Amino acid sequence: MESTADTNTDTNELIAEEIARLALERGLVIGAAESLTGGAISQELAKAPEASEWYAGAVTAYRSQTKFRALGVPEGPVITAECATAMATGTCELLGADSAVAVTGAGGPGEEEGRPAGTVFIGVASAGDVAAFEHHFDGPPEDVVQATVTAALRHLLDRLARDIPPPSDRTAARA
Repeated sequence: MESTADTNTDTNELIAEEIARLALERGLVIGAAESLTGGAISQELAKAPEASEWYAGAVTAYRSQTKFRALGVPEGPVITAECATAMATGTCELLGADSAVAVTGAGGPGEEEGRPAGTVFIGVASAGDVAAFEHHFDGPPEDVVQATVTAALRHLLDRLARDIPPPSDRTAARA
């Protein structure tokens, strides 16, 4: 299990500020889709500098049916990498975002869909690609949520920093 000791509001704020910097610098629109975090990722992104310029918003799709209807997730189990990636791509399409992060998982205290509490899948859609990351966090549900928020923000930041070139590089690539 991964430790939740390094997850805190200050860390999330710093990560969100860096996401904001990259989004503004590169002219990107960012979105989010959340299940077990219930809007906590959106709260961090919305607090970041100039969020109204780059943050499209989020879909909180807690119920499976909401994931299926709003985000185009195929019906079936929702605590999967496939669900997380479908949520991320569905969010980009729904919100007109260039990149999106999505989370789904078993927050606890008990297992869900045969997955132990603390099992989380994070999907990140960016630069026409989508990736999923599996995590196993320990602790009570509130610790799992906090760890998930931090991990999701870190994955989004990593993908933005790695996958999307600065505007001058994108312009040259199109020529």
